[in-house]
Amino acid sequence: MNLSVKHLRAFLALARLSNFTRAAETCYLSQSAFSALIQGLEEDAGARFFDRSTRRVELTAEGRLFEQSAARLLADFESAYTELRDHVDLRKGRVAVAALPSLAAGTLPKVLAAFHARFPGIEIQLFDGLSDTCIALVQSARVDFALASAGSALAGLQTELLCSDTFHVVCHASHPLAQADTVLPADLAPYPFIHLARSTSIRQHLEQALHPLRLVGMMEVEHLATAAALVAQGLGISVIPALALFQFQLPDIVVKPLDLPGLVRHIHLVRPEGRSPSVAAGELLEMVRASFSAR
Repeated sequence: MNLSVKHLRAFLALARLSNFTRAAETCYLSQSAFSALIQGLEEDAGARFFDRSTRRVELTAEGRLFEQSAARLLADFESAYTELRDHVDLRKGRVAVAALPSLAAGTLPKVLAAFHARFPGIEIQLFDGLSDTCIALVQSARVDFALASAGSALAGLQTELLCSDTFHVVCHASHPLAQADTVLPADLAPYPFIHLARSTSIRQHLEQALHPLRLVGMMEVEHLATAAALVAQGLGISVIPALALFQFQLPDIVVKPLDLPGLVRHIHLVRPEGRSPSVAAGELLEMVRASFSAR
């Protein structure tokens, strides 16, 4: 049966108004086109839905049987279509993002606030975690995209370079390195060092770039805020990427450039390969790109 929304609307209009002329007008059809639509519906169904006379139009038993189903079908369609339009027009929906902690606490909040101000009906989910966790969330379709330190070849994923993050030395204002214009890798060796966990992209990039130089580990911590507090107390120095330096803006901490050209952390936008983002995710993607391009 070639049942369409136009058939349903025409049938329900005639059932409500019991008049072909008025029903045709409500459907914005000529009376001949409207009559053909009703006739086609009855022929497809193999049943007469309306008894017609010169003075009135009435539903048959089969018409009354179909009326409730037709109303339900039309309501379901209109509800589904409205829901779709709300998503397309960004009145409703959801977008989920995963990001490295330094980005989730640093660059992203301003972008997410601007997105929420433009599209308050869109639910935003943010997952902060290490690179491997962020990538796994994209692979499992729990997030629309991720901001991570990732290589360029990940199976089933598309990566896009957003920026290259340089590294800096952070130390207490009373530390000898606080007087240097630029710090060389060898300058780090004599002093107690605050390490981040080996699972972090910061630690992995640092050890790879410094090899075979070994640092005097004072402590190893999971979080940048903890590292900042320890450095502020003069317990050690550390090396931190530029995107995470906001955590170290404390009165007793001095930031110095590290002269090590090979130490660069590349931040990628990671998303599923060959799959178009939702309208909401697409809008947020563009805002994230714009934020990084403006840096």
